[in-house]
Amino acid sequence: METIYALSSAGGRAGVAVIRVSGAKTRFVIEVLTGRAVPGPRQAVLRRLQDPKSNVALDRALVLYFDGPQSFTGEDVAEFHVHGGRAVVGSVLKALSGIEGLRTAEAGEFTRRAFENDKLDLTEAEGLADLIDADTEAQRRQALRQMEGALGQIYEGWRARLLRILAYAEADIDFADEDLPDDLMARLGPQIEGLAGEIQTHLEDGHRGERLRDGVEVAIVGPPNVGKSSLLNRLAGRDAAIVSDEAGTTRDVLEVRLDLGGVPVTLSDTAGLREATGNIEKEGIRRGLAKASSADLRLVMVAMGPDGQMTGDFALAQEGDFRIVNKADQGELSDLQSGTMAISALTGQGIDGLVAALEARVSALYGAGEYPVITRARHREGLEACQVSLARALDGLEAGRDSALVAEDLRLAMRALGRITGRVDVEDLLDVVFRDFCIGK
Repeated sequence: METIYALSSAGGRAGVAVIRVSGAKTRFVIEVLTGRAVPGPRQAVLRRLQDPKSNVALDRALVLYFDGPQSFTGEDVAEFHVHGGRAVVGSVLKALSGIEGLRTAEAGEFTRRAFENDKLDLTEAEGLADLIDADTEAQRRQALRQMEGALGQIYEGWRARLLRILAYAEADIDFADEDLPDDLMARLGPQIEGLAGEIQTHLEDGHRGERLRDGVEVAIVGPPNVGKSSLLNRLAGRDAAIVSDEAGTTRDVLEVRLDLGGVPVTLSDTAGLREATGNIEKEGIRRGLAKASSADLRLVMVAMGPDGQMTGDFALAQEGDFRIVNKADQGELSDLQSGTMAISALTGQGIDGLVAALEARVSALYGAGEYPVITRARHREGLEACQVSLARALDGLEAGRDSALVAEDLRLAMRALGRITGRVDVEDLLDVVFRDFCIGK
């Protein structure tokens, strides 16, 4: 396999940049760039780097060597911690490109090699990507837990149990003449049912992990001139939306990103809901209604009039929506219903209470919990496919179908689980069969 190299830190000017090399020629690369012997594994040494062809000095850098398989990729790995100027980084990369047998790494190739060398499973690799992309504290905690294997351990645990169940089914088919229990297949039913129940509970998570990873959608909806854009600006801490007394100012869905309790939130300001006066406003209202319909949470707004009465109503409000009366600075609201919050987007009155309530709701529904949750649609699809196959296997057992058909459904269920972590190996099945039943002993 070719030796690869790439800049592993962010591009642009910085104090330090890290250039990584992985592959069979790693030791040779260290020797020709430094002109000295390879340092001991995991020992940082200061070395002068030079171009192996021209002997021109490139930089003074910290050099680290990680011997395989005890490295990130499972191969011999080197890291050159050089000064982060563009000219320095460019000169070292150019020198590496001139070494025979080296090539620039493709996107994600270091992590790909870590997976191929059993240093990471697919869920751990995805957790690493999420950790790099994490913007909030809750995202960081969820990604770190997944990168450390918490989610993969659950799926591998289920796969191991399913592997054992399948091994028993295969033994009933292939080794019927051996001294096996007569009711072997009947014993599998409760085991399959218990496993299916655990997977179903895992699936019934309200898409918590996916929302935390991708962000929670919160829409502000209501009639014109109730202060939706003013509230968005207040929550965003900047003038993101145009505010005007003229009805119909907002013609499209305007979005800002917020961090509420460590959970990423996309807050959307929608067009005022009324009888449209033109095609552009009509389209804006249509988009606003679509956003409101798909949002995870909704802030349904009306406003207080000078006489203390509300302008607009909560006809659009559904269970779970936040009901907000804006312009509370104009006077005392004569009839504030239970569960309704009075605020003033202009003065900030009641905003702290609204933010606290939003943070509490978002954190309760989508915050990082102690138990690992599904973070990608790919995981959910694999688990659902596994459930379908397990249900067929149970139906087959209850109907007294041929063991080979039941075993095939179990095999499909195991493959669906294995695809999530990237580990599907028929040799595992053979190991369990021969270990548990001592076939041929």
